[in-house]
Amino acid sequence: MNTRPDEALRAALSSADASVRLQAALSAGTYPNDDYVDVLVDRCAVEADFFVRDMLTWALTRHPADLTVPRLIVETASAVPQARSQAFHSLSKVGDPRGWAAVTETAIQDADESVARAAWRAGVILVPVGREGEVATMLSTQLGRGDRDVQLSLARALAELSDHAVPALRAARIHPSAGVRAHALAIERLIEDPDDYFDEAIFEAMRIVTRPGEPDGTPDPPPDPPRAPDTEGTE
Repeated sequence: MNTRPDEALRAALSSADASVRLQAALSAGTYPNDDYVDVLVDRCAVEADFFVRDMLTWALTRHPADLTVPRLIVETASAVPQARSQAFHSLSKVGDPRGWAAVTETAIQDADESVARAAWRAGVILVPVGREGEVATMLSTQLGRGDRDVQLSLARALAELSDHAVPALRAARIHPSAGVRAHALAIERLIEDPDDYFDEAIFEAMRIVTRPGEPDGTPDPPPDPPRAPDTEGTE
């Protein structure tokens, strides 16, 4: 009895040898088959090797978006963090506007940082024209989150929105957290000067926001000069 192509692919992707899995994913993308989509998405959720995961995503981009996008959107709600992060990553690579439906506040705020970072990237890539400010507002809720790498990911996402992100970043200037204010100020600096380095921008921003009297990086106005006593009507 002949083995179905999708069953053969699933078996190859289950091999203990990463090189076999890599070759199987490459073959699935080189010779697309509609029946491969579910197998590829399922494997993304558990694949341990980075290079194989990357090839799985490439293979998905070689299949019809009418099949991959709806399946990937469903996967973004999986209980498995890797499944969610890989689904967002794949949606970014497919680039079909319908993938925007998966970019929700829940996804942007996902407790798993790898998922959240993938959702941030997907949001910037898939946002419809005219809704850039909306995704910038969602992303701004994550200012100050995580370590240096997480903050850099958010900075890149917001910087890619360019001027559309500025209102949300300026609104963060009055946030009670110095870390949030510094992160926002650093990203504004990167938007103004894309050649600037994030580490330098965040260092300078933190120095500014922690300076007494300058919570948002804007110096307090000088005090009014003393007024002369009002002598009108006196002798």
